[in-house]
Amino acid sequence: MISETFQIVSAGLFAVAIIAVASLRGWQGWLSLKTRELDLITAGRAPEIEGGAGSGMARIEIADLKERIRKLEAIAAGVDL
Repeated sequence: MISETFQIVSAGLFAVAIIAVASLRGWQGWLSLKTRELDLITAGRAPEIEGGAGSGMARIEIADLKERIRKLEAIAAGVDL
């Protein structure tokens, strides 16, 4: 008959194989998700940034905030605009 040690070793090897296959499937799923996200970004349909603004609107908002900061710094320095 098969020895008890051989049964334990084969069961452990089988468990490791199952865990490896499940991990690889998860990894492939994650990679496909990231690939789809990159495809959306390059196609111009990027997910919306906080507040519901697309990436173009976000750039405009950042430029507006920079302008406001520049004006506030000028006021703090006592310079009239």
